[in-house]
Amino acid sequence: MTDEALIRMGFFFGTLGVMALWEILAPRRMLTVSKTVRWVNNLGLVFFNSFLSRLIFPAALIGMAAFADTQGWGIFNYYETPFWLAVVISIIAMDLTIYLQHVMVHAIPVLWRVHRVHHADLDIDVTTGARFHPIEILLSMLIKFAIIVLLGPPILAVVIFEILLNAMAMFNHGNIHLPGRLDRLLRRIVVTPDMHRVHHSVEADETNSNFGFNLPWWDFLFGTYRAQPRAGHKEMIIGIRDYRTIKDVLWLPGMLWLPFRGKKC
Repeated sequence: MTDEALIRMGFFFGTLGVMALWEILAPRRMLTVSKTVRWVNNLGLVFFNSFLSRLIFPAALIGMAAFADTQGWGIFNYYETPFWLAVVISIIAMDLTIYLQHVMVHAIPVLWRVHRVHHADLDIDVTTGARFHPIEILLSMLIKFAIIVLLGPPILAVVIFEILLNAMAMFNHGNIHLPGRLDRLLRRIVVTPDMHRVHHSVEADETNSNFGFNLPWWDFLFGTYRAQPRAGHKEMIIGIRDYRTIKDVLWLPGMLWLPFRGKKC
């Protein structure tokens, strides 16, 4: 296993452990489904996706960044740029790409069928942040490959971005309570749990808001920001209206089959 993979794994399990403890000590909402059932199946999907990604893309994003560098592909390989500036711009540009990808999988019906696996969780906590269908994981990898070829980012930028994206996804899906003043301050620079939780509402207009995973600026800039859910964070309903049974949305076989079931939206 490479150093990069070990670093990412360390941050993943470290963030998972911190957030899990935080959720126990200061939960934001009461869970409606057994945490054991959700965690076993959500994390089972995560490990399945990790195995599949390594099988199909053994070099992963770091390998693509190194290859782009050796081939001289991308903006930062064509134009000399201070290393620190290339790192910062690359991280911000890749975050914008993920925001646009997120908007796209909501807007295109066939992609929404895949993405709804993420939204069908009946509660929202740290494991929801990594709960995605394998097809969406592979699509996301291809989009990341494309932006790496376009940008030619430093390898360090790709490592930092992937660590931030995974850690922040677990943070902003966390079932944790933050004081209101702290939340309002933080959401100027990062997506907070209260900000992102709105996105997991069963209400369509709330689902189609707050698409950011890491930086909140894109929602402010493109008019997709919504401050709070209408029903409040403790009373709002999480998930998708048409998919409410544990067998369909919480058991691993049901999650894998969900994109191929029912109507398109």
